[in-house]
Amino acid sequence: MNLSIVISASIAIFLSVFFFPLFNSTYWLKWRASLIPSTKFGADLIVKNGVIFTSDPSFPFANSMAIRDGRILRIGNYSSLQDLSGYGTKELNLEGKVVVPGFIDSHVHLISAGLQMARVQVEGVNRKDEIVRRVKEAVLNAKRGSWILGGGWNNDLWGGELPMASWIDEVTPDNPVWLTRMDGHMGLANSVALKLAGVTNLTKDPNGGTIMQTADGEPTGLLIDAAMELILSWIPEVSVDERREAMLRASSFALTRGVTTVVDVGRYFPGSSVEHSWQDFSDVYQWADSSGKMKIRVCLFFPIETWSRLYGVIHRAGRALSNWIYLGGVKAFADGSLGSNSALFHEPYFDDPHNYGLQVVEFESLFNMTIASDLSGLQVAIHAIGDKATDLILDMYESVALKNGKRDRRFRIEHAQHLAPGTADRFGQQGIVASVQGWIHV
Repeated sequence: MNLSIVISASIAIFLSVFFFPLFNSTYWLKWRASLIPSTKFGADLIVKNGVIFTSDPSFPFANSMAIRDGRILRIGNYSSLQDLSGYGTKELNLEGKVVVPGFIDSHVHLISAGLQMARVQVEGVNRKDEIVRRVKEAVLNAKRGSWILGGGWNNDLWGGELPMASWIDEVTPDNPVWLTRMDGHMGLANSVALKLAGVTNLTKDPNGGTIMQTADGEPTGLLIDAAMELILSWIPEVSVDERREAMLRASSFALTRGVTTVVDVGRYFPGSSVEHSWQDFSDVYQWADSSGKMKIRVCLFFPIETWSRLYGVIHRAGRALSNWIYLGGVKAFADGSLGSNSALFHEPYFDDPHNYGLQVVEFESLFNMTIASDLSGLQVAIHAIGDKATDLILDMYESVALKNGKRDRRFRIEHAQHLAPGTADRFGQQGIVASVQGWIHV
C-alpha cells in the first residue's frame, strides 16, 4: 500500500476523533465555559451603568459593582469587573439610577408598626370628624363586640385638644375601641372599653401612669403610660400568624424607604408585658430566619427586667445568631412623652402647672438592673424625653460606670429630646450615645 495513503488516512482518522466532539453543541458549551471564570469564584451579578456612592473619599462614585452571594466583590468601572464575569453571571443595567448603602434605623418598634398598618389608620388626621368617620367605617366592617384597634393620632394636628371617649361613643355602641397616640404613650378608649376594664371615677392612678379625668372626676377615655395596662390587659393577644405577617409587612415597607437594617426595641411600652419581645423573638424572628423569610437585618433589644434571660441566650449562642439577627441589649423607660404631658421636666408644663411629667419606673430598681446588665456585658438603652429624665439617667450611668469600671459600654439614651443647659456636653464627657430620632417624639 502506498505509504502516503496510509499516512493521509491516519491523519484523517486522528482529526475526526479529536475534532468531532467539538461539533457537538453540549461538548462545545462545556469547553467554552471551562475557559471562563466560574461564578463559584466570580460574580453571580454585575450591576452596571449606575451612580454608585462608595463612601470612599478617594473614589466617591463608581458606575458598576460585582456581587456574589449577596456580598459586594468589587466596585469600579464596568471594564474593571470583566475578570469577575463568568459563565452564568447576570447583568443588571441601572440606566443611571443612584445606589447608596442601605440605611440603618436605630430605633423602631417593627412588629407594632406592622400591626398598626393593618388597623384603623388615624395618622395625619387633622379633624375630629375624620377620626369619627374612620372609626365608624371600621365598626361597620367588624363583628359586634370585637375590638376596634388603631392609632397614630396626633392632637397637635387639630389644635391641641385631647380626644375623649364621647367623640366616638355614638358610633361604637357595641364595640370596645382602643386608639393609641402616635408616640405610644397614651391611648383613647371608648366607654364600652372603659366599662369592660372596670375603669371608673373611683379607679386610682397606677404607679407611672395617669387616668385622665374631667372636671367632675369622670374618666375621659385617655390613659397615659402605665395606666394603659388597664385596657391592654383586656385586648385579645395577637396571633402568631398576625405577628409574622406584621413583621413581613413592616420589613417590606422599610425596604421601600431604603432601610435595610433596624434596631428593634420591640412591642415594649410602659404598661405592656415584658414577654411580648421574647414571644416575637421565638415566634417571629427565629421562624423567619429558619424559613428564609427575613427581608432586613435586625438588632434586637429586650426589656431590661429580663436581662438575665438575654445574657443566657448570648452566653449559649453568641450575639450574631445569623446574617440577619443580632442580639443588641436591653431597653428601659425613664419617663413618658411630651405630647402625652408625661415627659419628666424640672419645670411644670405651661398649660398644666401642677404637672412635671411622669417617672415611669422606680429608679433604685432601674439602677440595680442597669448595674447587673452592664456587668453582664449588655448594652443598655433607656428612653428619656424630658430634661429631668435625661439628667437622672446621665447621673445613673455615671454611677454605674464608676461602680463597674471603665470599658467601652456605649450606654444609650433614647430620644434625648429636651435638654437642660449644659446637659449636651455631658454626653461627650461620659461617652453616652444620644439616640436621637429623625422625627420629633411629640
